[in-house]
Amino acid sequence: MNELAALAQYLLMPASLAAFGVLLAAIVAAALVYRPVKRWYAHRPDASGFAGILFEATVVASPYLAALVLAAAGRTAVAAAGLDTELLDPALKLIAALVLIRCAVFLLRLSLSPHSRFRSWENGVAVAAWLLVAMQLFGWLEAVIEALDSVGLAAGTSRITLWSLVAAVFTITVFVIASVWIARWLDRRIATIDALAPSTRIGIAKTTYAFVIGFGLLAGLRASGVDLTALTVFSGAIGLGLGFGLQAIAANFVSGFVLLLDKSIKPGDVISFTGTLGTSTHGFGWVEELRGRYIVIRDRDGVATLVPNQNVITNQVINWSYGHPKVRLRLPVRISYRDDVELALRLLLEATRDHPRIIQEPPPVTRLMDFTDYGMEIEVRFWIGDPKEGVNNVRSDVNRRIWALFREHGVTMPPAQREIRILEGGQSASSFAPRAQGPIEPSNDGQD
Repeated sequence: MNELAALAQYLLMPASLAAFGVLLAAIVAAALVYRPVKRWYAHRPDASGFAGILFEATVVASPYLAALVLAAAGRTAVAAAGLDTELLDPALKLIAALVLIRCAVFLLRLSLSPHSRFRSWENGVAVAAWLLVAMQLFGWLEAVIEALDSVGLAAGTSRITLWSLVAAVFTITVFVIASVWIARWLDRRIATIDALAPSTRIGIAKTTYAFVIGFGLLAGLRASGVDLTALTVFSGAIGLGLGFGLQAIAANFVSGFVLLLDKSIKPGDVISFTGTLGTSTHGFGWVEELRGRYIVIRDRDGVATLVPNQNVITNQVINWSYGHPKVRLRLPVRISYRDDVELALRLLLEATRDHPRIIQEPPPVTRLMDFTDYGMEIEVRFWIGDPKEGVNNVRSDVNRRIWALFREHGVTMPPAQREIRILEGGQSASSFAPRAQGPIEPSNDGQD
């Protein structure tokens, strides 16, 4: 009771109340600064490079800096009033440590990748690091380590404790982060080698990235005290599981490396990925990115489709950017038997004239293809040299021109017609069948 009374008396002292007021004001200031800064960041102009990083860093650091500035000003005011700053001094150190740690974690995430998955862990890592620093400042870290080290279990000749697990996770994380830095540096260096094709550079970069990360993970396990020879016990089971359970994933990864090495599809190519032959544009899109498991294809509507690499390898794919860029388009038209077919063929050629995307070598041609039930089938064929800019837009332009020319010269396009005859709709069909002559004798030939 005496200790509680002494603690209550200490907390109700003017210096303690002033310190609590300053800290509460610092927290309120951080909350008040964060909201308008976040709103400003959401409506900022699009910026990339250093400007974009500076904008994001402002949002990350501004609440903590506001709290630090207000806490420092409050500490100065409390000291000027002649009150004790025993509580404010360590609090000021903790706020300054939080600012530095939060900025350090933000820079760490940028060094890994601006859009990496580490973003979702960023606040948690900062809080964990800050708690370690706080325990060190108050002298509690050694006691916490001893408490964690006392909880564990024996595994053969070694003993596994909670502290050893935490230390192992920290060591492996450090090695993996260092591996990511090295892999990203190698990736940038490989991207500058102009002597290699883009797809080859991507393949080498992805292979190097996977190798460096794997090596860093194994080195981290070794440095944390894990006996790697013990992992060989599970290698057979893991290999069997991968063989049966991850066949599709493994096939997609292998297919991805094949695509990167044979250069049949590369970023920027225009493809139709549904396997439809000819000049159909169903599934028409641009290859945005080659990933380990899939390729990203952006269609003309702006929709990104993730196509597994195995589908691209095993199915027919039209690559409009592969080889020579020229493709031939065919536009069939039906005219009436009453129309002049020679005039209609000349009008088809006229419809392709002066179009900026239709090439004249080889020149457009027309053909009389067939005599059908409803009219004559004629066709115009022409070449374009830039199919990656779209095919249906050229079809539309020529079709509109054909329609205008046919209307101008009186050429008609007959619709399909059918004649339906209804015979004695009020009587049953059996009444129209012929009557049998004489009795029907049974068959005795033994056949079913």
